[in-house]
Amino acid sequence: MFSLLAANGALKLSRRAIHQLGFASLAASSRLSSTLAQDLSPAPHKAKRCIYIYLCGGPSQIDLWDPKPDATVGIRSEFQPIQTNVPGIMFTELIPNLARHADKLALVRSMTHTSTDHNVSSAHTLHGYPPLRPDDVYAAPTDHPAIGAILHKLKGETGLLPPWVILPRPFTTSSPPIKGQSGGFLGSAYDAVALNEPKLDSLAPKDLKFQAFDLPTGVGESRLQGRRQLLARLDETLASQSLGQRWETMAETASTMITSEKCRRAFDLTLEDPRLRDLYGRNEYGQSFLLARRLVESGVRFVNVFWTYFDDKGCQFNLWDNHGVPSAICGTGGVHKGRDMLTHPYCTPSFDKAFPALLEDLQSRGMLDDTLIVVAGEFGRTPKINNFVGRDHWPNCYTQLLAGGGVRGGQIYGQSDKNAAYVKDKPVTPEDFQATILHAFGLSPDTFITDMLNRPLKITEGRPITSIFS
Repeated sequence: MFSLLAANGALKLSRRAIHQLGFASLAASSRLSSTLAQDLSPAPHKAKRCIYIYLCGGPSQIDLWDPKPDATVGIRSEFQPIQTNVPGIMFTELIPNLARHADKLALVRSMTHTSTDHNVSSAHTLHGYPPLRPDDVYAAPTDHPAIGAILHKLKGETGLLPPWVILPRPFTTSSPPIKGQSGGFLGSAYDAVALNEPKLDSLAPKDLKFQAFDLPTGVGESRLQGRRQLLARLDETLASQSLGQRWETMAETASTMITSEKCRRAFDLTLEDPRLRDLYGRNEYGQSFLLARRLVESGVRFVNVFWTYFDDKGCQFNLWDNHGVPSAICGTGGVHKGRDMLTHPYCTPSFDKAFPALLEDLQSRGMLDDTLIVVAGEFGRTPKINNFVGRDHWPNCYTQLLAGGGVRGGQIYGQSDKNAAYVKDKPVTPEDFQATILHAFGLSPDTFITDMLNRPLKITEGRPITSIFS
């Protein structure tokens, strides 16, 4: 079944938490984003929905979409550069299918921040605020709301379908979900509906389907209704009225979604043409991309797709975190070099199949122009290749992708230096990137929401890249 990411108790702000929120606001005002001179013209209001694809671990900018063929040996990619369908924009041979869709993409090649830690960088990227402490990276009730929650609050409900869904499972690192996956101080009513699907390997069966909305064996709709009535009686006995109302809201949402034919059909991949499912790829991430398209087509406003660990017979490793030694994580001995990881069927080959399929599918349905597509990671990889022919963590300069939602395709924003090591022009922080996503929905950085103390807080401290929009 699915779970709603939230603390279930009444939310209380301690004095320490209040001070933290205040300090966070002050710190944000002095970050690099404040130095960006962006044209804050009215937003285009084209985006009606968003699919946010997160490549957990940090994809390599220099091995994918910012190749430097003139760099020296030991820095330039061992993968050959190829021309895309846009003159002057080159990718590498790892993503030939995506190269044929560069005319749909805006590449932000000047992303930058300062942390090399996965959790800190992921929290910064997904939440839009840098953690106050290295251990302050997990979702908490006092957080500033994530993008999906902000859109829910300001854009309203989406009918029977939830406004915000996480696929195929929340992004965690053997801990609670990373920040950026909850409604924060807006409360649990604004949390994502998160599927908690079991991890699958790259040899997933042809009939792969998500189980989130299947009723347990032996539980029919009449029995489910009986459970709802029992829960209603339990609600009446709860000591805290606010807690009872919170439980009731969550239970009602769950019950409605499980029993709604529209909801169940939206999550049912077996209704898709098998040939289209093949085009996306018969693995959990290819099918997650397809399910994301089904959901936004049915009315969901914001979908996160987290591309996390590959699970191979109990051995987990993150192929996007390409240091070149997955066996070090598995503890099975041996060495796998960087080429082996990047060319693994579950890494760039799967992405280069699923992402172009998503772009083509949305375009064929007339949805690409008002559906914002985001491809992001927490940082890039080092310019220097390490001893295992992999690359290590590098936040100083990396690339993110945007498409649809009013974004003008076939363009590059910002420049990296000759080694894709440092930003040469137009630096963009995670705060600015988040502000750009909100801008696509017509939301200015000066838009306010109120916290639990009824204080007005800006929805973002970043400054949007308005020039990439048509």
